[in-house]
Amino acid sequence: MDTSFASRLRMLRKEQRMTQKEVGEVLHYGYTAIANYEAGRTEPSFADLIRLAEYFSVSTDYLLGRTEVRTYPPDDADSCADIL
Repeated sequence: MDTSFASRLRMLRKEQRMTQKEVGEVLHYGYTAIANYEAGRTEPSFADLIRLAEYFSVSTDYLLGRTEVRTYPPDDADSCADIL
């Protein structure tokens, strides 16, 4: 399975049975932005990456293909704060 951002975004969109246009409308993007992300022509800003992750209820690490874990339990986030 391809774990690139583009393929993860496409997979999440299709799981929701949404078109590129529908995702764009919900997030206030043009549909071409989503199409370009999925084709690997452009990459989202940090802020847009966070918006996409929040919309699809996944972590940014999952969206970027850095992990197979879709979300982290809330307790993990608290323990990470202790490190910082």
